[in-house]
Amino acid sequence: MAAQQPQAQVQPCRYKTGKTLGAGSYSVVKECVHIDTGRYYAAKVINKRLMAGREHMVRNEIAVLKRVSMGHQNILTLVDYFETMNNLYLVTDLALGGELFDRICRKGSYYESDAADLIRATLSAVAYLHDHGIVHRDLKPENLLFRTPEDNADLLIADFGLSRIMDEEQFHVLTTTCGTPGYMAPEIFKKSGHGKPVDVWAIGVITYFLLCGYTPFDRDSNLEEMQAILVADYSFTPLEYWRGVSISARRFIQRCLTIDSNKRMTAHEALSHEWIAGPESGRGEEDLLPTVKKNFNARRTLHKAIDTVRAINQLRAGGMGMMDGAQSTNPSRVNDTLEQAKPKDEDVDMEDVQPQGGPHDSAVVIDPRGHGRGQTEEQIMEQQRRIEETTKGIWSGRAAQAA
Repeated sequence: MAAQQPQAQVQPCRYKTGKTLGAGSYSVVKECVHIDTGRYYAAKVINKRLMAGREHMVRNEIAVLKRVSMGHQNILTLVDYFETMNNLYLVTDLALGGELFDRICRKGSYYESDAADLIRATLSAVAYLHDHGIVHRDLKPENLLFRTPEDNADLLIADFGLSRIMDEEQFHVLTTTCGTPGYMAPEIFKKSGHGKPVDVWAIGVITYFLLCGYTPFDRDSNLEEMQAILVADYSFTPLEYWRGVSISARRFIQRCLTIDSNKRMTAHEALSHEWIAGPESGRGEEDLLPTVKKNFNARRTLHKAIDTVRAINQLRAGGMGMMDGAQSTNPSRVNDTLEQAKPKDEDVDMEDVQPQGGPHDSAVVIDPRGHGRGQTEEQIMEQQRRIEETTKGIWSGRAAQAA
């Protein structure tokens, strides 16, 4: 039987909101202070008009948080929830320590044992969720926050918008395709029914990411990414990035990234794995921070380059008809146009994903990413050079036509 969804009561707002901490498609997260107590929290302010048709996601998030709030130190606590005339508010702990990967990049050093500690905390919370019949379904670094800026701050799992409360007898009945593509398990794409094992798969992807700075199934399109996930097409390469990572860590990732969900580790089994529970002597002793930061920044630059190429091709496909004579956009503003056109890395319904083929996809050729297995700085620079040449070519061509 599905859990009864709570109905928030309409009442005056008891909080004063402050600076914006983040934003989504139909909500914004703001710092807030309780007017009576003076205590600070985070308020997810959801616009009723923009969330029309998605009310069930919010009601479900409230139901999940009510069930697990204050039950585990690594789960964001729901403090309050209520409605006003125009908005719905979810008030939670204020996580001032920032996102997981930003925190890592600010550290002076970062070792495999640090990554194991972070995964242990995440697994502990996931095991607690699973014990209470909840599957998160959207575990990723962006949803892992630190409670405070201190070094020993708790790591918190946040954003339960895609979570579900499951009855044990309906363990494998979830079929909705949702989540963030690179972290989604094969059974989600197959729509064969999925449950708690999808969270362990996501933890495998996060672990891989924490140890090298890029994800195992990173590809040029969501379609290629999905195809790689379905057959678990990944490897621990290039060797220069994985030489300092222990065999134990690789085995842990392999146990998480097992295609058959019945053979995949459970969260409790993962907590008992030697890489998590064993002595630090079994983990690599190399400082991973230089490699992780380098690859993370290169990955971010590369994604921006590829998104720019796609945007250019989209503009070419459309003939750029809006750019004639007095209506032409100054070439210096091309980046603004491209920024608006590029796809966002966010939760998606994979039913909307279409193949990236077509006659214009070959207009600008880019180097392959080595199937998500790392890329050299020279390759990144070459791609940027080609993009700049292509951009100049577009505008010089338009100038010639105008003349």
